[in-house]
Amino acid sequence: MMGGSLWISQRASEAAFRRRSFITVLPLALLLSTVRASAQLIGSPLDCHKTCVCASNILSCPKANLTNVPTALPKYAAVLDLSFNSITRLRAEWTNITLRRLHTLLLSHNGLNFLSSEAFVHVTKLRHLDLSSNSLRMLDENIFEPLEHLEVLLLYNNSISQIDRTAFSAIQSLQRLYLSHNQISRFPLEVVKERGRLETLKLLDVSSNRIKALPLHELQALPAWIKNGLYFHNNSLPCSCELYDVVARWNLKELSSATDFKLSHTCLLPGPQKDRMAILDLDKLYLNCSEVSNLDEEAYLEQTLVLDCDTKQRDVIKSWTLPGDIPLSATHKTAAMRPDGGLRIGPLKVEDSGVYTCYATGDSFNETLYVNVIVFNSTKNGGLENLKTAYTTLVACLISVVMVLIYLYLTPCHCACCPGQGLEKDPGDSLHSSTVSISHDETGQERVEGGSFPYRHVAFLDPKDQLEQNGRLNPIGEEDEEWQGDDRERRRSDAESVSSVCSDTPMVV
Repeated sequence: MMGGSLWISQRASEAAFRRRSFITVLPLALLLSTVRASAQLIGSPLDCHKTCVCASNILSCPKANLTNVPTALPKYAAVLDLSFNSITRLRAEWTNITLRRLHTLLLSHNGLNFLSSEAFVHVTKLRHLDLSSNSLRMLDENIFEPLEHLEVLLLYNNSISQIDRTAFSAIQSLQRLYLSHNQISRFPLEVVKERGRLETLKLLDVSSNRIKALPLHELQALPAWIKNGLYFHNNSLPCSCELYDVVARWNLKELSSATDFKLSHTCLLPGPQKDRMAILDLDKLYLNCSEVSNLDEEAYLEQTLVLDCDTKQRDVIKSWTLPGDIPLSATHKTAAMRPDGGLRIGPLKVEDSGVYTCYATGDSFNETLYVNVIVFNSTKNGGLENLKTAYTTLVACLISVVMVLIYLYLTPCHCACCPGQGLEKDPGDSLHSSTVSISHDETGQERVEGGSFPYRHVAFLDPKDQLEQNGRLNPIGEEDEEWQGDDRERRRSDAESVSSVCSDTPMVV
């Protein structure tokens, strides 16, 4: 009986021990699994002998089969190369110390598909960041905000289709942005436009994407030093003469973005086939766009003209020479240099025509621009003034014609022969019925018989009388021997034959 009780007690003790052992081992197992998981998330310590090559401040760990960024990175690290590994997520805790000297971080070819919004808070001094050839799909708002010193950002060959408009707004030192070979369908105009433009940006590459429309007017208005590094070739752009005009002008100015990839500037022809065509051939085939050539600056007399020295490089020293290679001086009256490097000319004269030359001099690049100015020998409104003069002359002619017609047909008639004047006529009178007799009174003075209208008469002589006078005029009352004797009555009859024909000029024969 006692032996059985002892056996039962022993069995109970073993069971209790097993339970205590399980309770003790379980937390240890959980702790071990947590440590292993944490090790997978955080990564192993930096090994400069097996996985990485450490050369002074350069840490090179490519193709090391790393799934996380190594820990225990030295504070003096300046370059960290983690390309060609399997780091798919860049978390906020990838480094627990601030790397103030790190200026280059290379993470290309990792299959990276996640970027924490706090991924770069400990590496704010970065100037070069390579995230190319990964699996990134979108860029969130202000994701690069801590990188205020970043100059080069490589994001090409990803799967990026969405870019927040503020993704790059905080990178005020950015000079080169590579976004080619993605799935971008919208041109990021905000990075080059005036208000939100990155002031130091020299290169923007959005080639080989899915962009179907470009803000051509805004792009054409950009300075040449921005257009020189604006690459948008090999996109799904529809063919148009506006697109040809932009590319042709950039090619004419020898901008690198147009000349370096001249054959890759293609567009899609309308139709189900979606055939591609070289943009620079649109002036010859299909659309027959107007050919772009060197354009002259044309102006008129008395105008003011501004010539731009639009160079491919920024921060260069500019100077101008006038036609005839005359250097521009402060004493010149009609030409002056503007603060932006342009040249203001005016008021223009005909002799201001010619070739103006702008010399741009930089530390490593020099450029010369030629502008041909043509000044027409007329004012801009000259044609309008001539037209106004023609109209004035025509109106004056019409008014003159109207006045003549009014004078002819509407002026009242006061002649005795006009109808309605109340003059009585003798039925027996013939052509001489309106004759007013002129006779001499006793004092030898002439008087007018027959009423008013004195001296408003025209006298007609008979041919016979004219022959007798032998062509000599004989005014009435003239003392002549031929007017004496028997011919007195005939002469009086001749005087009475004076007829009125409504003339305002008296004539007495």
